[in-house]
Amino acid sequence: MGDCCTHLEKIEIESIMALTQQRKQELISNFQVHETDTGSADVQIAMLTDRINRLSEHLQANKKDHSSRRGLLKMIGQRKRLLSYVQQESREKYQALIGRLGIRG
Repeated sequence: MGDCCTHLEKIEIESIMALTQQRKQELISNFQVHETDTGSADVQIAMLTDRINRLSEHLQANKKDHSSRRGLLKMIGQRKRLLSYVQQESREKYQALIGRLGIRG
């Protein structure tokens, strides 16, 4: 019986962390640089931010979920590296992006 609950918890965590296809399309269309863009740094940062926000909510309710916390820290590190890249490329683009996402500040 314990395995069933653990399995259900894993499914719940996966659904919280995973982006739905519809939400992913919204983020891509809002942050894409050109019409066929799906993987630019802006889009990746937007998707990571959405996943980070969802996982942060999960961790507020499940404080002892250490494996998810580790995943959150890895995502934050990846987003930080991508933001650093955008900042090096264009300071104005960086400022606009963090303003739109409501992060860092």
